[in-house]
Amino acid sequence: MGENTRVTSGEGKQYIVVGLGTEQYGIDIQFIDNIVRMQRITRVPKAQSYFKGVINLRGEIIPVMSMRLKFGLAADEYTNATRIIIIKLEPQSAIGIIVDEVKEVVMLSEDVIEKPNYDSNDEKISYLSGIGKHSGNLISLLNIAAVIIEKEAI
Repeated sequence: MGENTRVTSGEGKQYIVVGLGTEQYGIDIQFIDNIVRMQRITRVPKAQSYFKGVINLRGEIIPVMSMRLKFGLAADEYTNATRIIIIKLEPQSAIGIIVDEVKEVVMLSEDVIEKPNYDSNDEKISYLSGIGKHSGNLISLLNIAAVIIEKEAI
């Protein structure tokens, strides 16, 4: 056994790090089905403002939402780096999320992840599962189910 027995290949989770503006967000890789280049989105009438429409991906119709608009940021500006990440929380349901860029895949162990402070009344705090530290940067780890699933207004 080596000196560094604390880190093993089975410890930690893999996250895809994406950029939205100047911020970095991590998405648990287990929910990611595919990453595709930006393509034509067909608008759907009377949808929420952050819901951009649908795409046809290999015969499957997939709804697409803007992470920028969902998080209250400026509207999307599509570049060569813009990607649609296909998320599957359940085998039969997929949704695409638009991000400015996909940066890298990182492995984060529990000891480098801080849990968010839930004392705030801000509903957006529920979008985070933690803050990861990697190579001197902070990565906001998304609770992707909370981001995607729309809560009903009371």
